[in-house]
Formats: sequence, structure tokens, C-alpha cells
Amino acid sequence: MTVHAAIEAAPNLARLRSFVTDLADLIDQGDDEAAILAGGHILLSRLVATDDWLPEIYAQPNPERYQQYLLHCDSRERFSVVSFVWGPGQSTPIHDHTVWGLVGILRGAELVESYVRKDGVLFCTGENVLHAGEVEAVSPKIGDIHRVTNGTEGVSVSIHVYGANIGAVRRAVYAIDGTPKPFISGYANSHLPNLWDRSRP
Repeated sequence: MTVHAAIEAAPNLARLRSFVTDLADLIDQGDDEAAILAGGHILLSRLVATDDWLPEIYAQPNPERYQQYLLHCDSRERFSVVSFVWGPGQSTPIHDHTVWGLVGILRGAELVESYVRKDGVLFCTGENVLHAGEVEAVSPKIGDIHRVTNGTEGVSVSIHVYGANIGAVRRAVYAIDGTPKPFISGYANSHLPNLWDRSRP
């Protein structure tokens, strides 16, 4: 199957299209971050409640490391939608985002360790497990540093929404002693799902 055929094989891309347009409408109402996170939480919860829309090409694990697939980026880069795919035992380094974000679990589970950085030193503030259908927010205003690990022995998939084109944002990973290292994540894919062909379901 070609890349394009695999992308088009999703059974219900209309769900993702509706999510993207509803989120754009929400952001058009203003830049109140709390309102965006509250409204976005509802929208993302609705999206990840049904697992029939994500093309399998954006749910494929890599044996070497977790994958970050871009699903949509707003034309003004006000937000981006990404699928994260975790193989068994895979995890991120400790990292920040520098923008607001929402994480919704579509399949499996994620173990999230939260951190704060004070006077250059990292402190773990706790950990929790997110299961399929659950959504969590991140932001420099409410907590922005964490490490994420696949919470199952199989493959986990989560849908992330960020208040920028996250693959182009300069941010940081942190050593356990709090030393930052700048990075720009980029994306694992070079093709996007076609959300705008309404001749398809």
C-alpha cells in the first residue's frame, strides 16, 4: 500500500476535521489560555472517546524511539495536532513545551512524571497514569515540565494539541540535575491526512 493510500484508509477522518474546525473556532474567541484549555479539554475528550478515525500510518511504533506524527497545523501556527506513538518501554526525556498543551489518550496508557525547576534544580512533584479517554493539560502557567513513559506492555497512542507548531518550537530537555539542553522536535512524518476532501466520509 502506498503512503497516500494508507493515509486515505482512515474510516472516519471527519472526526478529526470537526475537532480541528471546532478548536479553531474556540481560539478565534480570544487568547484566554484558561478558556482554551477548558474548551479544548471538552473537544479532545470527545475526539479520543472514539477510536475509529486515526489513519494507522500515524499509529505505527518505531523500535528505536517514540514517534511524533503531525496530523494538522493551523495556517497561522496558532495550534497543532499530533499523534504520539509509544512502543513497549519507550519514554521521553524530561522536557518542557513553552506553550499550552492538551494530551488525550487514544489507546493504551501513559505514565506521566511531573517536575518543577527551581533555582536550576529539578524536583519531581508526582506521577500519574493516564488511561484511554483521559485528557491532561500542560502549560508554563500550570506545570510544563514532565517525562512520559508508555504505561502498558503494548503500543500506546496519544493525541496532543499545542498552542503553536510544536515541531518548530525551540524548547528544552533536562538532565536529572536540571541542566537544560535546547532542542526542536520536528516530526516523524512527511505527509498529512487529507481532512478537506468532503467527497469522502
